[in-house]
Amino acid sequence: MKLTIHGYSTALFSTWYFIEELGLLFDAGDGLTSNLLGKCGKIKNIFISHADRDHLGGIFQYNQLFAHRKPNIYYPKDSGSFPFIENFTSQFDPHTSGTTWNSLEDEQVIQIKSGIEVLCFENQHIDVKDQLKSLSFQVFETKHKLKQEFTNLSSKEIIAIKQDKGEDFIKEKIKNSVLVYSGDTPVYDYSKYDNCGVLIHEATFLKKEELAKGNDKNKHSSLEEVLEMVSQINIEKLILGHFSLRYDMQQIDQTIKELITYYNIKIPVFRVPLGRSQRDILNQKPLN
Repeated sequence: MKLTIHGYSTALFSTWYFIEELGLLFDAGDGLTSNLLGKCGKIKNIFISHADRDHLGGIFQYNQLFAHRKPNIYYPKDSGSFPFIENFTSQFDPHTSGTTWNSLEDEQVIQIKSGIEVLCFENQHIDVKDQLKSLSFQVFETKHKLKQEFTNLSSKEIIAIKQDKGEDFIKEKIKNSVLVYSGDTPVYDYSKYDNCGVLIHEATFLKKEELAKGNDKNKHSSLEEVLEMVSQINIEKLILGHFSLRYDMQQIDQTIKELITYYNIKIPVFRVPLGRSQRDILNQKPLN
């Protein structure tokens, strides 16, 4: 599946990623509408990973401009900020309506269009006992393929069998993980990301030892950990973002290249620059 992904992601300030072909937005940080402009009208479903303000600050202007498009907004069920925002926007912008607000359970699956589903799963960014406050998201595409035993039959024979036995008799479902969006999270379970087409993963810090210093009350990943994980799983493309402003882009790019070499990573690796949105990320030149 071709994916045109636009995004912005700088730690503390704003994060959002828009997958154009799917009408799908992950997180809704500040600057969403001013960067995407009219493309925002293509957004049908918004999945917000958690309630940190840099991941939802753009929802107010988006909702004011595009609620009439009847988008769906999804959020972790125990994030109290979202019912408050829903109530606030209904009063602050009473002339707008159409947005549907939906809370999500762990492992809940949402169908966003024919053959496309989003699986929501809890991560460890906000780790509160018995409360679901932070999520990652996985996009699956399901296709129907003719079973091997029927591939040598003529079209007429296949149609006859289909009419007699039904489509499920001659076709099998093929379900592929086309994209995973980590949201903010530490690296903790490689299997969550294995065998996906595109992985979008945060890399707030560069080295593992920086995490040990307790730099943040909520848990994040280091670039070193992410690339170590990627070297041990099967993915096709990697997008890195959410870098901290404690680094400059030269330092970030140099560290990425060093770790790519160290872990012998062969897949294309892309990164979202600090303080700047990136259009069509996968069509840019990878760092390797």
